[in-house]
Amino acid sequence: MSLQELTEAMAELNQPKFRAKQIFSWLHKFCAVSFDEMTNISKDLREKLDDNFVIFTAAIEKKLISEYDNTQKYLFSLHDGECVESVLMKYKYGYTLCVSTQVGCRMGCKFCASTLEGVVRSLEPSEILSQIYAAQRDNSIKISHTVLMGMGEPLDNYDNVMKFLKLITSEEGQNMSMRHISLSTCGIVPKIYDLMNEELQLTLSVSLHAPNDEIRNTMMPVNKKWNVETLLEACRRYTDKTHRRISFEYAMVDSVNDSDECARELAERLRGILCHINLIPVNEVKETGCKKSSQNRIERFSSILEKKGYTVTVRRKLGSDINASCGQLRRSSGRTEKEKAVN
Repeated sequence: MSLQELTEAMAELNQPKFRAKQIFSWLHKFCAVSFDEMTNISKDLREKLDDNFVIFTAAIEKKLISEYDNTQKYLFSLHDGECVESVLMKYKYGYTLCVSTQVGCRMGCKFCASTLEGVVRSLEPSEILSQIYAAQRDNSIKISHTVLMGMGEPLDNYDNVMKFLKLITSEEGQNMSMRHISLSTCGIVPKIYDLMNEELQLTLSVSLHAPNDEIRNTMMPVNKKWNVETLLEACRRYTDKTHRRISFEYAMVDSVNDSDECARELAERLRGILCHINLIPVNEVKETGCKKSSQNRIERFSSILEKKGYTVTVRRKLGSDINASCGQLRRSSGRTEKEKAVN
């Protein structure tokens, strides 16, 4: 519930407005998982809350910690028994959590593990929030940045994601800066226009992965509905209206989309769009057969783009030994010999 919705709910229980603010604060500042924790509220009211409302939490089923960089991957179980994965990463500026927005994914991108079993359902705003709150409680930390790049396509769960954004940035709650939030999409064009009209100050990351329809059609089924030209026109209009730079994600797949010709075509395609390009050595998933480009090929690809005037980064691989890198999240989490389970 938003604070306004909570205020209305308290009024129906003949409670003053300030009670709603107290409860909202407990939920979103202190990440309460039960009404019993709300110690400045009377026992009688706590019992009424328990009778009328539910706090959905993400229960930690499994936690894996990378031996290389201390990245943490969580397998969370939800109230109905479904599971999602989230990844906690530590940077110099603080902690970032990569959250899931759906159980599974319907998009079918060839290189991604999250979509292998399709989609089960979308997450409620509370279920997206609960991933952040559970990771904060578990580590006694404050998460300052969030990336909606876990399981699922955020724009395929548009209304719930928009409500999540309003809740996580609420001044009465976590008060996370919208500029500290990144939202990734594979290219659902009508929803990009909807997001454009929200005029939010988040970072939009567009999973492009190919410079033309011929290649992108083989990698991303969504391209058959909204092709590269249609997608990039939406991106141009988005940057023109929001004045926010788009991050184009580009998974480097050996002998598929990593040639010099692809780099030159990509540079031409993105001309005039306020953007930067994030190259991602594709993370190998056994079912997909995709192999990452060589380091020399990545450097050559990057050099061509930089000479054309683009800002290019190569994503640092975190949590690769626990299958926590981009495109590796699943509904369940198996262990390898390198993985360390923490109960």
